[in-house]
Amino acid sequence: MIASVNHTPAALLAKYDVPSPRYTSYPTVPYWSEAPISEERWLLHVQQAFRKTNSANGISLYLHLPFCEKLCTYCGCNKRITKNHAVEEPYMKALLDEWEQYVATFEEKPRIAEMHLGGGTPTFFSAENLKQLLEAILEKAEVTPDAEFSVEMHPNATNAHQLQVLYDLGFRRLSVGIQDFDPYVQLVINRIQTFEQTKQTFDDARAIGYTSINGDIIYGLPHQTEKSIRHTIEKVKELRPERIAFYSYAHVPWKSKGQRRYSEADLPAPAGKRALYELGRNLLEEAGYFEIGLDHFALPEDSLYIAAQNGTLHRNFMGYTARHTELLIGLGASSISDTGTAFLQNVKEVEAYKAAVATGHLPLLKGHELTEEDLLIRKHILHLMCRLHTSWTEEELPYFVDALIRLQPLEEDGLLDYSTNHVQVLEAGRPFLRNIAMCFDARLWADKPTTPVFSRSV
Repeated sequence: MIASVNHTPAALLAKYDVPSPRYTSYPTVPYWSEAPISEERWLLHVQQAFRKTNSANGISLYLHLPFCEKLCTYCGCNKRITKNHAVEEPYMKALLDEWEQYVATFEEKPRIAEMHLGGGTPTFFSAENLKQLLEAILEKAEVTPDAEFSVEMHPNATNAHQLQVLYDLGFRRLSVGIQDFDPYVQLVINRIQTFEQTKQTFDDARAIGYTSINGDIIYGLPHQTEKSIRHTIEKVKELRPERIAFYSYAHVPWKSKGQRRYSEADLPAPAGKRALYELGRNLLEEAGYFEIGLDHFALPEDSLYIAAQNGTLHRNFMGYTARHTELLIGLGASSISDTGTAFLQNVKEVEAYKAAVATGHLPLLKGHELTEEDLLIRKHILHLMCRLHTSWTEEELPYFVDALIRLQPLEEDGLLDYSTNHVQVLEAGRPFLRNIAMCFDARLWADKPTTPVFSRSV
C-alpha cells in the first residue's frame, strides 16, 4: 500500500523558492577570489595536503571525460558533443600529462583511496582506451586496500566489455543515469532510454561482480507528472540500486543553452515540483531506502548510509561520498581540485585544456585560497549538508551573529531549532536545506548576485 504524500505547504515553497547554491564547496565557485592563484602557490597547497593525507588516508582522483554522442537537453555539465571518437587518444594524453605534473611534485608514491570518472559520458571511451588510460594512472600510484572506484555511465553508451575492463581495474560502483522512464519526458529532454536497456546495464554489472549501483533520477523535468514519477520509481524499485540520487532539476538556460528547447511554462510550478519529490521519497522509503543529506537515498547495507549513521559522510565536488581525503585532484577540462585549504578549477574548453597541458604547466583557470573565516564557515555548512546539525564554540560565535539573525524566520516557520551555538534541521526543514546553509554564506550576503548564477532552491 502506498503511503500518503504529505505535501510541504505551498506558502513555504513560494517563500523560500530563491536561487541558492548546492554547496558542494564553500566558498561557492562564483565567490572565489578574483585574483588568480599561481601554479607555484597552488602546488604548495597540494604538497601540504599530500603530506597530511597520503600515508594516513590516501588521496582522491576525479577524471573528467567530457564527450557525449548526443546532447541531453536538461544537462548542466561541462560536455562536448561529438560522434568523432578520434578525440579520445589526444585527450587521454593530456590527462596523463597533467597527472604526471602532479606526481612529479609528490615526495612519495601517491596512494589512491577514491577515484571517480565523470562527464560527459565516460563510457564514450572504448574499453581499450579506458584500460590504457587507467593503467597508466595506476602505474604511478598504489591503491589503498579499501579504495572505492566509481564511474558514471549512460546505458545507451555502455557495454559489458567496458564494464569488465573497469571491474578488472578495481571499479566496484556504477552511477547509472536514468532521469525518467516516461517516453514523452525522454523525448523532450532528448534522452530516449528504455527500461530494458537500463536493466541490461544493471544485469551485466551484477553478473560481473559490481557491489554498488547508484541510479540517478531527476524531478522537476519538463512535462513531468506525478504519474511519470510513480512509474519511474516503480521501475527503479525493480532494478533495486543500492543508492539513488533523486535530484532537483536545475533550470539554468543562461548557462546550458540546450535547456532553451523548452520554457519555464513546461516545468512544474514549485508546489508541483515539491510534490513530485515527496511522492518519490515516500515510494523509496516504503521500498526500504533511507533519505540521506540532500536528494540522496541508500539501502541500509550501503556504505553511504553507514557513513551517514557514523558521522563520516562527506560532500565535495563529486557529491556525497562515504569518506573524506584531504586531497582531491581533478584531472581534465573543467575539473576542480580541493586541498582543504584551497580550490582550483581547470580551463573548461577541451582545446584550451590540451594546449595548456602541452606547455608543461597545469591548466589553471581560477582558484581560491581559503581564509580562516572561509574554513570555519565551510566546516559548519558541511555539517549541515551531511549531518543536518552543527554546533560552534563561544570563540566562533562572532562569525555567526548575522547567520543567527537570518535563521530566525526559518525557525519561526518550524524548519529548524537553534540556539546561540547550535542549529538542528527539523524534518519539515529538509526541503529547505540549501536555504538553511545559505544563512551561513557570508560571501553571498556580502555581495548578492544581480544576474542569474544559481538554480532555484525548490
